[in-house]
Formats: sequence, structure tokens, C-alpha cells
Amino acid sequence: MITTRRERVMKTLNFEKTDQVPKDLGGMFSTGISAFAYPFLVKALGFEARPPKVADTYQMLALPDPDVLDALDCDVVMVVADRFTNAFEEPEKWKPYNFGTRLEACVESPEVFSLEGSTNVWTRPPNRYYMPQNSYVFDPQSTGLDLNAEVVLPDLNAYEKALKESLYSDEKIKSITNFCRQVRESTDRAVFVSGICDVAYPPLSGTYMDNTLPLLEPEAFKAMFTLMAEYRVKQFELLLPEIAPYVDIYMLAANDHGIQSGSFLPPSLFHDIYTPFYLTQNEAVHRLAPNLKTFLHSCGGIYDLIDSLIESKFDILNPVQWSAGKHSYKDWKDKCRNRITLWGGGVNSQTTLPLGTIHDIEKEVSEVVAYLKEDSGFVFNSIHNILAEIPPEKVIALYETAKRAGKYI
Repeated sequence: MITTRRERVMKTLNFEKTDQVPKDLGGMFSTGISAFAYPFLVKALGFEARPPKVADTYQMLALPDPDVLDALDCDVVMVVADRFTNAFEEPEKWKPYNFGTRLEACVESPEVFSLEGSTNVWTRPPNRYYMPQNSYVFDPQSTGLDLNAEVVLPDLNAYEKALKESLYSDEKIKSITNFCRQVRESTDRAVFVSGICDVAYPPLSGTYMDNTLPLLEPEAFKAMFTLMAEYRVKQFELLLPEIAPYVDIYMLAANDHGIQSGSFLPPSLFHDIYTPFYLTQNEAVHRLAPNLKTFLHSCGGIYDLIDSLIESKFDILNPVQWSAGKHSYKDWKDKCRNRITLWGGGVNSQTTLPLGTIHDIEKEVSEVVAYLKEDSGFVFNSIHNILAEIPPEKVIALYETAKRAGKYI
């Protein structure tokens, strides 16, 4: 018998029998809902209107409130280091900000935004991003990528110095630990922590350089990643034993290794470079916090990389983008069955969710969930975030259908 939502999630992650498929909305920054769509969902659920808390001001994602998680029968809460959570209300952390005339919201730091006219919003330097009036997300200001430019690799000595400086202080560790403890004591949902153990990233330039540079400079890339993995493990050794009693799922990596047709890198090169990098970190996490489950977010058609990711000892793969590449959700499940948990993949977010009818959504979710839940190891979420254009009726149908189709007993 399942006694808590957390138990439902953890049994699922261990491929054990449970009562129903766990469900997630906003456990991390790629399983959420647009801050523009969220107020309509709140209203459709019959709740009092409230300005959305914009947890991710780049993708403009709302932080789902506890009553919304209850209404949609969701089993996971978000914790971002010691910054914020949705396990309980924290009104002192959220300040009102009007994104022009388009959205009354709350953000952590209103001072990072500047308004141009009544609708166009910029973020202030050094991160200069722009959300024009017809957009629902921010984009970086760019003059384009010079494909003929010479690749300048980081100096490893300078990079190691930056890595040392990014290790947490005792005070920071204590702050994160106390916050995670407070979250654990306030909810029976599984605690999904992100934004921790993030050591300095190599100062590479250009779009998707970390995905394409290995083709040009594989040995240099391996040297950078070896160094980064070493310092991430140092960070784990400082922090994970302290927070392990209070958290369940850890966002270890969010690297998009795929595009719509397949993977960025040939599977053999990916295995050569990324498997040792990820394996070093996963083994450290599992040694230091044996009950903590590691999570990889990687968009795109990465079916041919799955064996390498399992060899890397990830516990969870997201977003299960079977809509990309040449393999169905059944192929993904059969490849991963009893080897790695699939988190997401519950509906095609590129076609069915935005373009289909509610009947289409219910039909697809019923079929997908029925197959992916076999042998446990499946947490329901859509393929990536629910976008601004999605009406609340579709969101509600999504989760109600998942609950019906996800029952085991």
C-alpha cells in the first residue's frame, strides 16, 4: 500500500510495483508550464487568481503552486538550491513585476529587467536577452555565429582556478542543507533538487559548442571534461552527505545531445567522450548518497545514445522525445525497460498537444501511458514544457487522462 506521494515516486524509480504512475509538473525547468498559460490554468481549476511566480525568467516558466499540484495529482516538488521551492509558500522571496502590459507576475529580482515601450522587455547586462511583444520567452541578443572563426580553447590552468573558486563554502552548504531539510519536513512529495553542485563551466563560445566542438577537438574536449568532472566530484563530497536525508532526485546534467532527426554526435564519439564524464559523476553520487536518483535532461532524437547513458549509470532520462528521430515510444520503452526510468514522453508536445483536439490528446496519452508504465520505471510528464499557447482544458485533460491510464491496481 502506498502511503505517500514520495513513496510512489521512489518505488517507481526502483522499478517496483505501485498504485499508479507518478505525475510531475514543474519538478525542474523542462517539465513545467509557461507563466503566460498558468493563470488560465489556475482559473480553469476554480482557484483564486494570483500572479504567477516566474521561476525561470529565460523560458518564462511558472512555479506551480501546491494547490495546483494537488488538483492535477502531481507527486514532485521543485527545490532550486537554497533559492526557492514550491513545497510551501515563500511570499518574501517573490516581488511583483509587470512584463509590460502582457503579464502581471512575480519574480525574484525585478531589477534585472528593463522595459522598452509597453511590451518589449530586455534583461540588463551582462546577460542581454530580449522578449519582443509577440514572444513568450527570452532570446539572447546575437549578431550570428561566425562558422569560419577560429576555435579558441580555454586555458586549462585558468579554468582549474575558476573551478576551485566555484566550490561551495561551509556557509553555502549549511544554507542549502537547512533549506532542503525544511522542504522535506513540509511535504510528502518527492523532492527534486537542481541548481546545486554547479561548478564553473568551460568558457566556450558559440551556439552548442559543447555539442559540436568534440568533432573538431575531441582530445581538448576530453581534457576539459575530465577536469570538470574532478571538481564536480569534489563538490559532491562536500554537499551530498549533508543533503542526502532530505532529497530524492538530483538534476545531474541538462545537455541537449539531440536534434529533431537524431544525435549531434555519432554514438561512438559520444560514448568515447561523454560516458566517462557522466560515469565519474554518477558513481560519486551513488557512493555518497546511495538513495539519491540522478536525472539527465537531454532533448532530441537520442535513441541511439541510450545504451551509453545507461552505461553512465543515470537513473532517469528526460524528456523522452520519441517525437524526434525514427523510433516510437514503444522502441524507447523496450530499450529502457528495467534499466533506466523514463520521465516524460506522455504526449507529443510538438503536434498532438498544440494542434490536436482534446479527444486526440486523451487517445494518445491513454496509449502512451499504458505502454510506458509496463514494468514500472515511468513518471508522467509531457515532452518538455507546456507552452503559452496551450489552453487550460488541454492541460487538465492531459493530467486527468494520465491518472486514469496510469492506474496499476
